[in-house]
Amino acid sequence: MAKASLSGFPEWLPTGRIIEQSFLDTLRETFERHGFSSIETRAVEPLSELTRKGETSKEVYLLSRLQAEPGQEDHDPRKQLGLHFDLTVPFARYVLEHAGQLNFPFKRYQIQKVWRGERPQEGRFREFIQADIDVVGDGTLPLHYDAELPLIMHEALSTLPIPAVVLHISNRKVAQGFYEAIGLNDDQMVEVLRVVDKLDKIGAEAVAAELVDSVGTTPEQAQRALQLAEIISDNPDEIEQAVAQALNGTEPTELLTEGLGELRHVIETAARRRPGAVVADLKIARGLDYYTGTVYESVLVGHEDLGSICSGGRYDSLASNGKRTFPGVGLSIGVSRLLARIVGAGLVQSSRPVPTCVLVAVVDEEQRAVSDSVADQLRARGISADVSPSAAKFGKQIKFADKRGIPFVWFPGTEGDTDSVKDIRTGQQDDADAATWQPPAEDLHPRVFAVEHEAIGHMGQGQ
Repeated sequence: MAKASLSGFPEWLPTGRIIEQSFLDTLRETFERHGFSSIETRAVEPLSELTRKGETSKEVYLLSRLQAEPGQEDHDPRKQLGLHFDLTVPFARYVLEHAGQLNFPFKRYQIQKVWRGERPQEGRFREFIQADIDVVGDGTLPLHYDAELPLIMHEALSTLPIPAVVLHISNRKVAQGFYEAIGLNDDQMVEVLRVVDKLDKIGAEAVAAELVDSVGTTPEQAQRALQLAEIISDNPDEIEQAVAQALNGTEPTELLTEGLGELRHVIETAARRRPGAVVADLKIARGLDYYTGTVYESVLVGHEDLGSICSGGRYDSLASNGKRTFPGVGLSIGVSRLLARIVGAGLVQSSRPVPTCVLVAVVDEEQRAVSDSVADQLRARGISADVSPSAAKFGKQIKFADKRGIPFVWFPGTEGDTDSVKDIRTGQQDDADAATWQPPAEDLHPRVFAVEHEAIGHMGQGQ
C-alpha cells in the first residue's frame, strides 16, 4: 500500500492493486456461481435515511456545494445528502423502490466503496471496499438461507490465498430469550449485550462486575449471562445442554427454544456441507435492535486480533412500505480491512506487478509499426502485450521488461528472419509466430498466491 498523505484513504501500489482485483474477481465468481445478481447503488442517500437508527450519525460524511451562498444550504435531514457508510441501508431503499421489478427471493451481491468518518487505525479506514451478499424475501424468507449464506461466504473466503476463516454464529433469539428467562428487562438486555461483548478484552471478572455495578443485574444474573456467553461448540446437543446448565433449573422461554432450534438447523447444515466452517459462539450479539435471528462474525485463524472480517445476520424487516415487508439475511466482508492485514503482513504476493505478459522490442523507430502489429496480434488472442517505449539496444529493452516483471520479450524478425520470443527469467529463446504463440498458462496473467509461513496456519487454495 502506498503511504497516504491523508489518513484513512488507502491507495495501493500496482502490485497491491493486482492482489485487490484478484480478490474481488474471486468473490464475484463465487457469488455468481451461486446465483447472486450484481447491483450497484448510488453513493449518496438522504441524511434522514442514513441516521434512521441514530447510532451512526457521527460517521456520516455530508455533501455540500462549494458555491452555495451562505444560508442557502438546506439543513432538513430529508433533503441533506450523505455518503453511505454501509451497503445495507442503500440496499433496503433499492428493494423498496424496485420491488415491482424484482423477483423474490432476490439474491444480490454488491461490491462498492463506503465511507465512515471515524478515527483511522489498523484495519479501519474512512474509505474502503465492502462486499455484501443478501437474500431478500417478500413477506417471508425460509430458514434454510440462514445456513446457505454463511457457507457461500466461507467458500468465497476459502478460495482466497489467505489463512483459514471460521464463521462464528449465534442467534439473537437465544440471547433475548435467555435474558428474559433469568428476569432481565428490555433495557437491561441491550446493556448486557454491550458489556458481554467486552469479554475477550477485559475478562470475565471485569464483565461480571460491570454487569452488577452499571447494568443493575444481580450477581447470579451476571454469572448466568457469562455462562451463556462462554458457550462455544459445533455440537447442537452440547450447546443445548450448556444453555440448560446456565439456566440452572429456570424454564426456557418460547423465544429461547425457537432460537436454539434455528441455531441447530444452521450448525447441522454446515456440518453436513462444509465441515469445520461454522461454530456456535453465544457471546455474539450484533445489533439487538437490528438483527432478529441468526447472526455471524468471523475469525481469521492466527489473526484474531484483527477482529471480525466478515459479519452479518438475519433481519426480518430489512425494508417495509407499510403493506409489504421484506425480510433478509446477509453477510458483508470488509475487503479493505482484510487486504490491509494480508498484504501488509506479506502473506500474499503477486507473480508480477503488471498485467503485461510480453514486451515487444523495437528494432528501430522506422520499424515500430512492425512491433505494433505483433502486439496487436497477441492482444487479439487475449495475451497482454506492450511495445518498448524506445528502440534502445536490446539489452536495455530486456532490462526495461525485467524491472517491471514482464516475463517475455518478443523480437521481430528483420530482413525475412523469423520472429523469436525470449523468456528472460531462464534465457531460453525460441522462434515464434504472433498468430499462434501461446505463453504457459501460469504466465498469461499475474498470479496471486499465498506465501508459506509457519505462523499463519492453513492457507486457502489460492488461484
